[in-house]
Amino acid sequence: MERLLDAVAAVVCLVSPEKVQAIASRIRRTDASKAAGALSGVVSTPVAAEVVDQLIDAWRASEVSADELASMLLAAGHVFTKATNQQSTELVWTGPTTPFVSARRTEQTLLQVINAAEQTLFITSFVAYNVSTIVKALNAASDRGVVISMLLELSQDHGGSISFDAIGKMSTLVSAARLYSWRDKAAPFSDGRVHAKVAVADGKMCFITSANLTGHAMEQNMEAGVLLTGGQIPKLLLDHLQALVDTKTVSPV
Repeated sequence: MERLLDAVAAVVCLVSPEKVQAIASRIRRTDASKAAGALSGVVSTPVAAEVVDQLIDAWRASEVSADELASMLLAAGHVFTKATNQQSTELVWTGPTTPFVSARRTEQTLLQVINAAEQTLFITSFVAYNVSTIVKALNAASDRGVVISMLLELSQDHGGSISFDAIGKMSTLVSAARLYSWRDKAAPFSDGRVHAKVAVADGKMCFITSANLTGHAMEQNMEAGVLLTGGQIPKLLLDHLQALVDTKTVSPV
């Protein structure tokens, strides 16, 4: 049975929902011994045809009826489509590219998250400089009523680890932002730093990345990240960041 379940999963992951329904419909009208002929031509690419052939082979080795297999395909297809619609994940990459993998750029993705925010936007970064496109987008978000919160590393003059006063600079660039620092650290984290780089819009979309808010990170460094839309992770991340504020683990500047 596991082989058949794997074959069903391979079909619904690769073939469109409409084609899955067509395959299920044809299966209901045939049996395993005649499946190859019944399903001939239902898919148009060699890769899809291969997974359909694997499904037929697995079906022949099982005791599952045509109606049962058709129902399995429809149920699996429905769950896969619903799960895909609830959360999408995209690779984000800045730096040298290859012709083999398509990925979003860091600056483009961060701007998407900022522009998507309707109520809240929470950003964390180790350092932050004046990246004009990002600053412009943040101020535009503030103008449309978005509450912007930013958690940044303190400068050395203020008890942190960086030479540049990113918090002071950001307070002048995005005056409406609520700025936070990690100043009072419990014993296990006494030498800790704000090294997380995330952006969360409304608990619905989040960008988790290696990139700081700097021009080099947006354009020149080799940086990697993921953009998550929908699902549980954006909400959990926002809840966690807000809890750090509510419990005074991080404090307003």
